[in-house]
This record gives sequence, structure tokens and C-alpha cells, in this order.
Amino acid sequence: MTLPARIPIVAIVGPTAVGKTAVSIELATRLGAEVISVDSRQVYRYLDVGTDKVSVETRRRVIHHMIDVADPDQPYSAADFVTGCADSVDRILARGRIPLLAGGSPFFFEAFFRGMLSEDLPKSRELRAELEEMASARGAAALHSLLGTVDPMSAARLHENDVRRVVRALEICKLTGDTVEEAWSKRMKIGSPDRYDVLYIGLTRERSLLFEGIERRVREQFDSGFVEEVEWLLSNGYDERFPSMLGFGYRDIVDFLRGRCTREEAALSDARQTKAFSRRQMTWFRKFSPIVWYDTDGRSTSSIVDAVEKESRSHLGR
Repeated sequence: MTLPARIPIVAIVGPTAVGKTAVSIELATRLGAEVISVDSRQVYRYLDVGTDKVSVETRRRVIHHMIDVADPDQPYSAADFVTGCADSVDRILARGRIPLLAGGSPFFFEAFFRGMLSEDLPKSRELRAELEEMASARGAAALHSLLGTVDPMSAARLHENDVRRVVRALEICKLTGDTVEEAWSKRMKIGSPDRYDVLYIGLTRERSLLFEGIERRVREQFDSGFVEEVEWLLSNGYDERFPSMLGFGYRDIVDFLRGRCTREEAALSDARQTKAFSRRQMTWFRKFSPIVWYDTDGRSTSSIVDAVEKESRSHLGR
């Protein structure tokens, strides 16, 4: 029996603020593709400025998927992403278009292309680091209280000072959308490691230049309504209880609005944590294969896309 050919897919990856959005939009325009966002924060509605979502006008020009698919108080797991992403790919192909994945959430890529959510419960170093940073910044009690909102049974079982196990429980809840007990009972297996033939296009930049870009972007966000966005979220009941609000930037502004730090301190904390996150992203993305890396230093978006387009067309058979 002849096995069906795997579907060729191109995915653009790289650290925060390296230029993935601009490259993906121009490449999609040239290829006649639609972009599937692979970003664990952009899935949430109303989190716009702090997640650097593309504008509605741009989304009318280049269709984007997996943006604004959940409310901020709605649990959203890697399993939810895999299901939604697979549906998006199928619908794009059915209309004769090309799916182009782009984003900076390594675990979502792994879950989709490699079926990482399998017998063992999933892990995410980036999420675990965020939770550990929260424990350091706000204390073990705050972390334990968060667990109590999503998994009361585990919270009752674990002492608030047992930070390692509290972090692991929250990690499981976030990645699976279930309580720890439910996740173990399901022992889910999702993802399609044999369905897709993925080529990763990796974008990189010299670290000092990347960090300058991160600092510039944080300043622009704070000057373009980020604080007001968080004020609106809080006024509508979307506060630090919810995983959607755990991301750096959001939790830093919450601290500012609660009087726990100054606006400048919130911005500095956001930039510092984003830099640390970019290092973790690169550690993970360097393990992706097959991947072709492009250095974006001193190059225009068009010149990068010229090279990326050739590589992409060859992989897609176009």
C-alpha cells in the first residue's frame, strides 16, 4: 500500500522582535499564502498592544488564523492550539491557498509538528521559567493562589512553599487545559508527526541589536496604549488570576497599576524579562530541524524575503 505524501509546510521561527511578522506578511503576499499565528498570547482577544498583533487592516490584506480565538478568562492549552491549527491548515488548503506558520512559541510548534503531547504529560521550559519568575517576584503564596483558581484539588494537596511542585501543576494545567488529575486520566496523544513535511525558516540577529529592538518595542508599546489596554482588562474583571495575564508586560503593568512599582520600573522589568525569554527561544529553536537560518542584521525585509521565497518555493514545489 502506498502511503500518502506528507503535506509540505513552511514555518517562520525566531526570537521576539527579530522581524518574523514583517517577513511572514511579505512572503505570504508573494506566495498567495495565509498566515497561521503560532503565539501563545495572540490567541487571546483584547490582548493586542502587549502581544504585537498585526492590525485589522493588515489581516484584511493577508488573512491570519489563530488570533483572537479565546477570551482572557478562558483556559487555552497546547492541545487547543493543535486542534485549531490543524483545522486552519485544512481549510486553507481546501481553498487552494498556502498555509504559512509564523511565531515564537516553540512548544506550540513542537506539539503540532511532532505530536509532543503524548504519553508523558507535556512540559514547557518557557512557561516554567515564567512561573518561577512569578514566584520570585510575588512570592510563593501568590503562585499557590493562582493554582487554587485553576486546580483547587492540587492546591489543597500541595503546600504553598512547595514551589517546584506548584509550578509543575500550573504548567500541566496551562498546557493541557485540564486539572492535573484530568490530564493524567486522559494521557492524551495529539499532533501529526507523520502528516506534515515542515521546513523551518529561522530568523536571527546579533544579540545586542536584538536587545536594542526589544527595548525600542517595549517603549513603543508603553507609548501606544499598553497601560490603557491593561486598565481596560482589569476594569472588565480580567486580572492576574488568569493565565492570559501572566505574560511579562501584562503582569508588570498590573504591578504598576496596583501601586507596587513605577511605570518606568514596569517597562524596565518587561524589557528585561523579554530579553531573557528571547534567549530561551533561541535555545529551543536551534534544536529544530530541518531549519535554514537567515541573519537579519542590516538587511531590508524585501532582501530577506527574496532569499526566503526561493527556499520556500523549492520546499513547496511551487
